[in-house]
Amino acid sequence: MRTRRNFIRSSAAFTAGLLSLQRRARADELTSGNGLLDASLEAAESWVVVGERSAKLYTYNGQAQAPRLIANAGDTVRLRLTNLLGENTNLHYHGLHIPPSGSADDVFVSVEPGESRTYEFQIPTAHPGGLFWYHPHVHGNTARQVARGLAGLFVIRGELDSIPEIAAMPEHFLVLQDFRLDASGYISEPGMMERIQGREGQFVTVSGEIDPAIEIAAGGWVRLRLLNASASRYYRISIEQHTMWQLASDGGALPSPEPVTEFLLVPGGRADVAVQGERGAGAYRILSLAYDRHNGGMMGGMMGGGSASAQLTLATLSYAGQATQVALPDQLVGAGALPSPALPIRQITLGQGMRMAFTINGRSFDHGRIDFRAAIGTVQDWEFVNTTGMDHPMHVHTNPFQVVSASGDVVRAWRDTVNVPANSRVRVRTRFSDFTGLTVLHCHILDHEDLGMMATLQLD
Repeated sequence: MRTRRNFIRSSAAFTAGLLSLQRRARADELTSGNGLLDASLEAAESWVVVGERSAKLYTYNGQAQAPRLIANAGDTVRLRLTNLLGENTNLHYHGLHIPPSGSADDVFVSVEPGESRTYEFQIPTAHPGGLFWYHPHVHGNTARQVARGLAGLFVIRGELDSIPEIAAMPEHFLVLQDFRLDASGYISEPGMMERIQGREGQFVTVSGEIDPAIEIAAGGWVRLRLLNASASRYYRISIEQHTMWQLASDGGALPSPEPVTEFLLVPGGRADVAVQGERGAGAYRILSLAYDRHNGGMMGGMMGGGSASAQLTLATLSYAGQATQVALPDQLVGAGALPSPALPIRQITLGQGMRMAFTINGRSFDHGRIDFRAAIGTVQDWEFVNTTGMDHPMHVHTNPFQVVSASGDVVRAWRDTVNVPANSRVRVRTRFSDFTGLTVLHCHILDHEDLGMMATLQLD
């Protein structure tokens, strides 16, 4: 959503944490070469340092910030996942347009403790460049594993990166995560009411750091590429006294840069913005403004009105040096709008059932049931109807979509996650292409997914 027109359990544990200083937030780049991205990930529980604090998190390759995968359209990806956790896990490639079956993006398989699995697939040659990510998707434990730290960026380089004005910008990846830590640095598990509300941690990090400094030259530009990798928390992004120019959303570049003073980044969502050093020397906060995702609804009342996230500082934009001023290009590389579909609008109702369950069209998730079908090659309009008193960010696997505005026009930004505010409806348009198989759609407040707000989609 844009508003354009708006630890220590013992001294031994503490020592273990201090010895992990070399594991300070560091995102190794695992980059493809000669058309192949060949890499390994180990999922394990590790002592790491986040900010200046020692914490025991779930990690990939023992790092507070997971390796950043970088590839190009047409590349083959071969990724070996080894599970050193005490529970089943797997990988979902969030936003990638790849097969939902076989050794690609099958979320119905899992890797048992001590076992490994090799994921291998080809990124389509026409795949858009953009910011995607990987995380576990084991139903019932997805929120738990993501909230403990399992999340990493998957960058596909594309046409946007080759535009000279964009390529010249210093690039910063901002992975937003929150953790609920006790005094000893261990993750505190939420109770059922907190899961219904959607868990949020008191400890917010940006790429594994607390309030990192991002340098910008006076007159120059920086490119900020943001991922909301939190299990439930919304981030309403703003920068003090600065306009942001949005370059891309979830699924790739916009047709042209769009000026925004703030935007809402829902769980699973991404945004790519350019910021110019247009102020005097100093430091300016990158903020997450307060946001109430329960809108005073039923759950807000049940939880004592504690549904609003308070304003917090994510990072600081610090001026250093001078740069020659250049203008942003008028046009980027965004795709055109999808045509109007021949099929009638499909209504997808989001609800809350009995026994603390969440529902889609009145039913909680059942892997053995086919909830929706779609034929490859068709264009469809879906209308998400939210009957609950809380927001739901709805994510569709495999095929991205465009949002249909209130006027009936299509917003030419490709998305894979869209916020459906409490007691509202949002219509999206998608083309089902290339890949058959069983996939899913679900709420990306991951506790809601685990509690039933997920449905199967058979692509034929």
